[in-house]
Amino acid sequence: MRVKGGYNERRRHHKLLRRTKGYYGSRHRLFRRANETWMKAMSYAYRDRRNRKRDLRRLWVIRINAAAHEQGLSYSRLMHGLKQANVALDRKMLADLAVNDPQAFAQVAALARQS
Repeated sequence: MRVKGGYNERRRHHKLLRRTKGYYGSRHRLFRRANETWMKAMSYAYRDRRNRKRDLRRLWVIRINAAAHEQGLSYSRLMHGLKQANVALDRKMLADLAVNDPQAFAQVAALARQS
């Protein structure tokens, strides 16, 4: 006589089916399909937590570059000038300045131009 999962298996299945609520068709109804979908979703989530950091940095660089060109500088010359002037602003802060406070960004660009 074989041992079946019983209560524990039902509980495990139910827990997974609760997590996949809202998925399309059998992906939220059938345990095996739901489990496949859930594992794939979690691998995408793990991967994309890292990719998000790359994507945000790319966005910041694009914004800084656009604002730097308005000030008559290229991105690389701006960043080099800031490093020479010992200005410790990261790309996230520079991009925020470029979007929300163009006058402050112009002052930062002037610092970079002097160096």
